Amino acid sequence: MGARKLTRLNWFGGSAAWLWLVIVMVPLYWIVVTSFKDESAYFSQNPFALPSAPTLANYRMVIEADFPRYFVNSVIVTAGTIIPAVGISFLAAYAIVRGAGSRFLAGVNGLFLMGLAIPLQATIIPVYLLIIKMRLYDSLLAIVLPSIAFAIPLSVLVLTNFIRDVPKELFESMRVDGATEWGMLRTLAFPLTRPALVTVAIYNGLGVWNGFLLPLILTQSPEQRTLPLALWTFQGQYSVNVPAVLASVVLTTLPIAILYAVGRRQLLSGLTAGFSR
Repeated sequence: MGARKLTRLNWFGGSAAWLWLVIVMVPLYWIVVTSFKDESAYFSQNPFALPSAPTLANYRMVIEADFPRYFVNSVIVTAGTIIPAVGISFLAAYAIVRGAGSRFLAGVNGLFLMGLAIPLQATIIPVYLLIIKMRLYDSLLAIVLPSIAFAIPLSVLVLTNFIRDVPKELFESMRVDGATEWGMLRTLAFPLTRPALVTVAIYNGLGVWNGFLLPLILTQSPEQRTLPLALWTFQGQYSVNVPAVLASVVLTTLPIAILYAVGRRQLLSGLTAGFSR
């Protein structure tokens, strides 16, 4: 009886998984197929039909519309956010775990947890005023600094739970051997928390790469646009060139897809191991 029930549950779970896969893949299929159609075919053909005359004109148009500049801007903003944010979060998480009895570090940890409860939209006006007073408006640094601040709280939470799972005996044995805190940080904590570091880097990198609100509010000139804002390039006064927009979406998504393909194993292990308790 139990085996039959389990089989039924497996069939239900498998069917739900296939249904979810279809729901996810259909929009992706439509985006890729439409990006190879011209505007006349987009309006005249079946939306899900393969293009009768595939064309790369949309991709050519996107590349010629300063796409490389927007791509470089997004890379600068993403790398300029992720590298400091992950580094600061790793050091903070290590200090919180190793100094578990310190009231100051407990307060710092509570401050980071409070940061998770504050949405970006609620702080956009204060951030805008601060950027204006710092004379950083309409620069990539104006996007990087707030992005770092909003990436740190979740990164600290994930890394703290991950470092806490490292056996204390390993730290004690290295301490007996004369290792310093920096030595244990570099040779023990860093290698063991690498999956978590990859996890927070990819997760925050995805958010910054696709970020729209901060670039919209904190930049103005076309030279400082990132890829999400670049989609405006293909919006006319009365219409939108949908195939060109979707070609831009495909090109924008490729780096994230490649990054996920490279780090998917460490990403999955980092998402599960840090909260295994």
